[in-house]
Amino acid sequence: MERNIVVQPTEEPIVVLAKGTEKTEEVVISPEQLADEKRQIRSAYRSLIRTCQPIMRSGDNVIIRQAFELADKAHAGVRRKSGEPYILHPLAVAQIVAEEVGLGTTSVVCALLHDVVEDTEYTLEDIERAFNKNTARIVDGLTKIKGVTKRSGDYVAQQSENLKKILLTLSDDVRVILVKIADRLHNMRTMKSMPEHKQVRIASETFYLYAPLAHRLGLYAIKTELEDLSLKYSNPLRYKEIASKLAQTKRDRDKFIKDFVGPLEDLLKERGLDNFQVVGRPKSINSIWNKIRTKNVTFEEIYDLFAIRIIIDCPQEEEKELCWKVYSIISDLYRPIVERLRDWISNPKSNGYESLHTTVMGPEGKPVEVQIRAKRMDEIAEKGLAAHWKYKGGVSSGGELDRWLEQVRGLLQHTEEGDAMELISDFKHSFYERELYVFTPKGDLKVMRGGATILDFAFEIHTAVGKQCVGGKINGKLFPISYKLSNGDQVEILTAKKQSPSKDWLEIAVTSKARSSIKGLLKEEKRRIAEDGQMMFERKLKSLFKTSSSNELVVQLVAFFKQEDTLNFFYNIATGNFDLKQLKNITIIGNKVQNLAEPRAAKGHQQITESDFDVNSDVDLMLFGGLDNVDYTISPCCSPKPGDQVFGFITINNGIKIHRDVCPNAANLRERYPYRIVKTKWAQETESPAFLTGINIKGIDHLGLVNKITDIISKKIGMNIRSISFTTEDNVFDGRLTVFVNSNADLNRLMKDLRAANGVHKVTKFEA
Repeated sequence: MERNIVVQPTEEPIVVLAKGTEKTEEVVISPEQLADEKRQIRSAYRSLIRTCQPIMRSGDNVIIRQAFELADKAHAGVRRKSGEPYILHPLAVAQIVAEEVGLGTTSVVCALLHDVVEDTEYTLEDIERAFNKNTARIVDGLTKIKGVTKRSGDYVAQQSENLKKILLTLSDDVRVILVKIADRLHNMRTMKSMPEHKQVRIASETFYLYAPLAHRLGLYAIKTELEDLSLKYSNPLRYKEIASKLAQTKRDRDKFIKDFVGPLEDLLKERGLDNFQVVGRPKSINSIWNKIRTKNVTFEEIYDLFAIRIIIDCPQEEEKELCWKVYSIISDLYRPIVERLRDWISNPKSNGYESLHTTVMGPEGKPVEVQIRAKRMDEIAEKGLAAHWKYKGGVSSGGELDRWLEQVRGLLQHTEEGDAMELISDFKHSFYERELYVFTPKGDLKVMRGGATILDFAFEIHTAVGKQCVGGKINGKLFPISYKLSNGDQVEILTAKKQSPSKDWLEIAVTSKARSSIKGLLKEEKRRIAEDGQMMFERKLKSLFKTSSSNELVVQLVAFFKQEDTLNFFYNIATGNFDLKQLKNITIIGNKVQNLAEPRAAKGHQQITESDFDVNSDVDLMLFGGLDNVDYTISPCCSPKPGDQVFGFITINNGIKIHRDVCPNAANLRERYPYRIVKTKWAQETESPAFLTGINIKGIDHLGLVNKITDIISKKIGMNIRSISFTTEDNVFDGRLTVFVNSNADLNRLMKDLRAANGVHKVTKFEA
């Protein structure tokens, strides 16, 4: 947001060259203006020192002065887009850090220096020499944090790393992101001089990431202002309209608040409470707009345009008792709406927020929200983490926040490089999460994100419990892992040693901890399998070419065989999705691949081309009968079942894949590869196999279970389903099906695969 200009003191008016990206403009600065700017800088510095005075220890004023002088020298001659000296920006950020966030001297120093390394010739080594290693580390974190919402080209990869930097520094030293939030707040407050397109981009980024971060870290006042400023620049018409109506109705609101508060204050004093404060808090403009938009109401139809806050000044050990006493007094004066009571004193939010909320019927029959809290609670609500440090001896950010920061570390470990939007999405969910309270069988309380499932709860207990979870008992009743929890549920997790995570679990899990754990387990399993594939590859390479592999050789083969990367190459070898016989198509001289030929078909599949079928004929590919020499598989993208309208698609290495006509990929396949489409239908009558047998299946029902079971059966060569039926009671299913099998060996293999399916507990056979 700044521009570089060169300023040299003189008695005459000064011509300043403002260096832009396309052209150079001339800016005239008079000596009087320079003198006035120096007074502004001195005034801002003195204001900062006054704010820091209560928190400064011996020698801190010297350190802050040193940081200011270094920043002033580094940014000399540089101005912001507004035309003011750039040094006023770090001074303002430091003021926010000290006054509105409530951080200490180290954070104030880092706020003064936050742009020095990024925008000037000073280095981190210079910062470390002038101050200390800790200051340099925080400035380093601030230096590398950029925007995170643009979604094109290499920018996404760059922003993925920048976002990781934010979260890594967040989990390492929370002061980095607190200073960055202060920096963003001042930028938003002074964004008027920016071009409109930049205003919209920065406002969107702020609303998408920085406001939720402020909320998650307990900075409610800053979060609210960031949201309002984001709306101001992203939707100025709505912002001005609501702001205008708020101004017009202010007198009526003030009168209503006075009529409501007056009798309440008298009654509180009459009941023996003296040290309290009652204030009216207006609803934020963004909150009003959000309610108008989501509830489809007008401004005039919103009754809760403000809330009453009662703040009690008392010792910490008396807070809970006095807050409930105030609630009792309020309910004696005004009728409470019981279902609107929220107790965040007994069960604080995960970001440390504590308060007692109730809604009562006030004068004229209008509902009024009342927030009851102690002075300590109010300070934590306004200043979040910084207040936690103050009240916990400067050591911890609070238990729930510590656990959340641990989840940050876990998710970062299991995030693939370049997954910028997925990474942002995972954390976006955890920023504004609605919380629910559930219990273990022993009565221990667990605070979970709203929408959490049994699977999430299992991983909340322990990763080892989560990876073997097969379901759970909710208040004594059996439910599948996908069941969503409710407030007050008592949850008992059911596990099985044979259970292991699958990709489907990522569609069930919603908490950051569970999702990061599942990703880690899947990657660990994939690496383990890939190691087996690598050994198979090494043996085959020595057998064919009497040589060992090298990174250079593997990279060439990955590119030639069109594999995603080395890990997937070795994984596909181990799982049979890549046939090592294809190495016969190449010649290796040294570490170079020579004489490359076209890859052969994968192991277990015929080489099928479009010439094998006359796509203009009336001959169909009959599934479960006919054309037994043709290898086909059921495509997992649409999982067609007997009776569905289907077509076959000829693949390069995997035979024919069967898709439903309404498959999401159908249009693309038909348009791009019409010559590979095979007209296909399910066989109506087939020659009976050796014998007919029946199978009973019992377990926990979940979405997609029937498709999975039919998919398992359809992949067994020579098998066909004659009948299938499922009944479900309390989410526990009882399945009964009859199939044609060729041998007992085939039947045993089928039953083994069915037992391994997610949700299946018992598989038995019966005479059909």
